Amino acid sequence: RLQEFVTVLVRDPRTQKEDSWHSYIDYEIFIHTNSMCFTRKTSCVRRRFREFVWLRQRLQSNAVLIQLPELPSKTPFFNVNNPHHVDLRRQGLQEFLEKILQNALLLSDSRLHLFLQTQLSPEDMEACVCGQTKYSVADAIHKFASLNRRFPIEDGERKKEKNNVDSDSESSSSGLGQSDDSVSRGCKASSASEES
Repeated sequence: RLQEFVTVLVRDPRTQKEDSWHSYIDYEIFIHTNSMCFTRKTSCVRRRFREFVWLRQRLQSNAVLIQLPELPSKTPFFNVNNPHHVDLRRQGLQEFLEKILQNALLLSDSRLHLFLQTQLSPEDMEACVCGQTKYSVADAIHKFASLNRRFPIEDGERKKEKNNVDSDSESSSSGLGQSDDSVSRGCKASSASEES
């Protein structure tokens, strides 16, 4: 049996402007895995530090007996324009996720999967996990993956659907059997406007 692995990279820090006075850094979280725990085997999202803080608090409240790894400390002297500060934080966030992803109990928390594989806000992740949304956790992850494709597939898919109506040898493609590497290719191209 194949050894299960989860590779997580926290990379590509970018400064985002909140308003004329405030800016923050967000980081790309890239996941590549063959783990059965994950709905998608490859994914890419952008998250900021305060969302990591939220995730850690939620995971800790669900797994009371587990000592969660620490996040890099929130220093008042953190400077978004200082590459050394930014890279130290990036490394700390990556180590945090690497440790969390080694824990089977934490891996079973839906919030972790929404955090890593969708661009939902903490409020929406919480609502989804609590069943207060029209979409399930898996729906949210699939929807994000299809939104994150680099090129629109609608037209090509529709033509294929029409052609496939006659031949029943091939199942019509719902997009679920797509290879996941289309997501990783679309990764870098994802715009910063997803935060809104």
